[in-house]
Amino acid sequence: MATTADLKNGLCINFNHDIYTVVSFQHVKPGKGPAFVRTRLKSLTNGRVLENTFSAGHEIDITRIIRRPYQFLYKEGEDYVFMQQETFEQITVPKEHIENPDMYLDGQEVEIVIQEETDQILTVELPPFVIMEVTYTEPGIKGDTATNTLKPATVESGAEIRVPLFVNQGDRIKIDTRDRSYVERAK
Repeated sequence: MATTADLKNGLCINFNHDIYTVVSFQHVKPGKGPAFVRTRLKSLTNGRVLENTFSAGHEIDITRIIRRPYQFLYKEGEDYVFMQQETFEQITVPKEHIENPDMYLDGQEVEIVIQEETDQILTVELPPFVIMEVTYTEPGIKGDTATNTLKPATVESGAEIRVPLFVNQGDRIKIDTRDRSYVERAK
């Protein structure tokens, strides 16, 4: 059994009958009283983030997860079909296990996070950045780059994100999938 001394960012633990990954942690030794570890945990089953404080030396239950590369093939009703790239095995994943489901394109490379002991699919993650073409937005205004004003734009997957005023229809842009924000125009 591991203790809080073994905590590190990205570690997966069983906590409160759920699987969490450690987003951040901080070991605190106050001048008075016992030491403790303040953590920020993200659930791999429902995406909820919570903050928890463990006493120093508290036992934690580490769980092993596997990240496998898959390719998105198509949407079938409310489910998504993926293919493992080495074996060409196809699996169907329900929508609730997919983050940003409106940002998937046919042929998109993704990582599926699987709990090793039970072979349970926990989540499907896009790469941190994707490049997509803007299919609709209001026309841009030439020279209007001084302000940080954003306008709505629809990309080729159907997702709507906020982009700067100078981005036009047909431009290819880089999008941060973690917070669905515009990064830059793609070269």
